[in-house]
Amino acid sequence: MVRVFVVGVGMTKFEKPGKRSDDYPDFAREAITKAFDDCGVKFSEVEAATCGYVYGDSTSGQRAVYEVGMTGIPIFNVNNNCSTGSTALLLAKEFVESGKHECVLAVGFEKMERGSLSAKFVDRTNPMDKHVTLMAQLTEISSAPFSAQMFGNAGIEHMKRYGTKPEHFAKIAYKNHKHSVNNPYSQFREEYSLDQIKNSPVISGILTKLQCCPTSDGSAAAVVVSERFVRSHGLEAQAVEIVGMEMATDLASTFADNSCIKLVGYDMTKTAADRLFRKTGTTPSDVQVVELHDCFSANELITYEALGLCAPGKAAELIDRGDNTYGGKYVVNPSGGLISKGHPLGATGLAQCAELCWQLRNEAGARQVPGAKLALQHNLGLGGAVVVALYRLGFPEYRSRQIGVGRVAAGFSLSDFAVAPYLRLLEQAMAEENSLLEKHKGIYGFKVKKPNGEEGYWVINVKLSKGSIEINSKLKPEVTIIVNDNDVVDLIVGKLNPQRAFFQGKVKIKGNMGLALKLTSLLSTVAPTLADVRSKL
Repeated sequence: MVRVFVVGVGMTKFEKPGKRSDDYPDFAREAITKAFDDCGVKFSEVEAATCGYVYGDSTSGQRAVYEVGMTGIPIFNVNNNCSTGSTALLLAKEFVESGKHECVLAVGFEKMERGSLSAKFVDRTNPMDKHVTLMAQLTEISSAPFSAQMFGNAGIEHMKRYGTKPEHFAKIAYKNHKHSVNNPYSQFREEYSLDQIKNSPVISGILTKLQCCPTSDGSAAAVVVSERFVRSHGLEAQAVEIVGMEMATDLASTFADNSCIKLVGYDMTKTAADRLFRKTGTTPSDVQVVELHDCFSANELITYEALGLCAPGKAAELIDRGDNTYGGKYVVNPSGGLISKGHPLGATGLAQCAELCWQLRNEAGARQVPGAKLALQHNLGLGGAVVVALYRLGFPEYRSRQIGVGRVAAGFSLSDFAVAPYLRLLEQAMAEENSLLEKHKGIYGFKVKKPNGEEGYWVINVKLSKGSIEINSKLKPEVTIIVNDNDVVDLIVGKLNPQRAFFQGKVKIKGNMGLALKLTSLLSTVAPTLADVRSKL
């Protein structure tokens, strides 16, 4: 069997629908460009593309990909409801696995309307008609959005069957909001108290507003390649292997067993997960980090059991032990999940892939899960389809061997560098303030050295519509600043004059001195706010 790897990932910040002034081709271009920059692959090397979106006209995938190149490659448009992004990734994997292609681009994007999801076609059978009909037979239908009712009813059934309490669902939302504080790509980055979550407006049954994911605009992308491609391009140090990937759809039990839990995909998740672990020779206990489809807190809870992270009926105990967050057995949704990060339907599965690749490459910054070696993905779409996948570093020996510009040893994290919190703040600021981009146009390399020889390397791209900061990017900078970690804070806050430091040998500049001054000016914009938000990083 051909081994398949993800070598480059990228995504946009997920935004409230309508907040961005651009359109879905621009979302996709940003995510694709970041994925290419992450691995140094050129569009001309891509042999096919799979494009996921739910709300859009036919061939929107072509229109999105054309933003980065038009080489006549086959482009496949994918719609599988909320599991669309991971379905596009699965197709890309299978194209490579079959030997048909060496390099495939998978991209997902969505431009959504505000508010809850609704049907677009009223003159034909709704694909969810069987689900809604059964729900109406099992419980009373309310005026709440149907998806919230379905997952809320599944949570209520779990409570009746196993004694779970409303607080357990609220604790999941509390965890995910807390995790999102450290994710610059997240739509919401506010931390809420448990009481705030429980007392927010009720959407349906046990589910309050802060336990429900928002609609979002955004995009995510992955470059999927063969082992031969990895080795020929020298990408071993960052290649993340797709160990296994499985899709399942509804079973007869979804409708025959009169269960609200099964109606929202429990059995198809369990079927896909059981098959995945069996085929890969692994168990749920081997996993350290999970990106799980928490469209509602109730779904995250019942999915713990469907994936085998705990026994049926034991999800509440897992939550109470803290085995779903840092310091516990698993870290579930370090990105903040759908509840906080947002849910642009076509992009979600690929954003999960990006987060898990960063985790395995030890590049997740303040979100980093210590010792993450095996990562599990779960992406669910009602109607129905579920995709589950396992990831690990494909060549861990290369990761620990190469230390220097463009490579970071697995033994330390870039979050350890003094500059790291400033760069996280800067990425957030660039996503929110267009004026920063206009004043500081350029592509900057920023290399920081520690006394023990460890090096961190970032490329700050202020030429994109939203700006980006990439770790170990192969994008060629117009100027590179090299500085010791001991001096970097003084440089940012203005205590160390870059020109004087250059002549003193404390700072090395490769390229235009004027651009270097622009970079220090850009970094200084976030220095005054660091003290106020340090507790959130």
